[in-house]
Amino acid sequence: MKISRRVLISGGTAGIGLATARLLLEQGDRVVISGRSPERGEAALRSLNHSEASFIACDASDPAQCGAMVDMAADRLGGIDALVSSAGGNPRPRLLKDTPCEDLLPSINRSLAPTILPARAVLPLMTDQGGGSIVCFASDAGKLSTPGEVAIGAAMAGIIMFCRAMAEETKRNGIRVNCITPSIVEGTELHDDLMADTFAGKLFTKAKLRADLGVVQASEVAALADFLISAEAVRITGQTISITGGISTI
Repeated sequence: MKISRRVLISGGTAGIGLATARLLLEQGDRVVISGRSPERGEAALRSLNHSEASFIACDASDPAQCGAMVDMAADRLGGIDALVSSAGGNPRPRLLKDTPCEDLLPSINRSLAPTILPARAVLPLMTDQGGGSIVCFASDAGKLSTPGEVAIGAAMAGIIMFCRAMAEETKRNGIRVNCITPSIVEGTELHDDLMADTFAGKLFTKAKLRADLGVVQASEVAALADFLISAEAVRITGQTISITGGISTI
């Protein structure tokens, strides 16, 4: 008999996070989703239409709010077996020469902070309870340099190394940390927004031509996250796993 998992999904009101919540609920897990907008949170709950789903409003770029989110989720669920951290924003690609100096670090931080802060916030709880699993999302821009993705790549590389180093530190406490790096993911608002942008649209239209296995769907990324937090992946930690349909093979 499958044991119901207690899962917090930061950034779970749309895109990959929401797809992950839907999959886990279908499998009998208990899920708390979080996001900045209460309105989007309520809309996400309506779309999930499940009694074991609830929402917590949280700006994942705010350390204090991340701490409060973890405490509230743990109180509702009676603990947290897994965190799926997918709240990081992914700004539109822009050439470095077109990025003002004053915008560079804020742009990097908008992607970096909302992904790594929830992972840090859940650490004391998972340490005290003797284990847990954390999955963070970055992108292949953290592995492969691409024109227009200098800031994005810096943030994604930061997430990747954060996960590797956190996995090294926390394995003795029974905590596993892994990172998923998609490239282009259809079925998300981010995809549609990027494709509508003149520069990003050209960039990703060319990239899609290299996806000989097919362009990745949000549900497929959710399935990989589900595996990484499962008992079947209990020996897997510190890994960065690409899912790109063949756009890149790094």
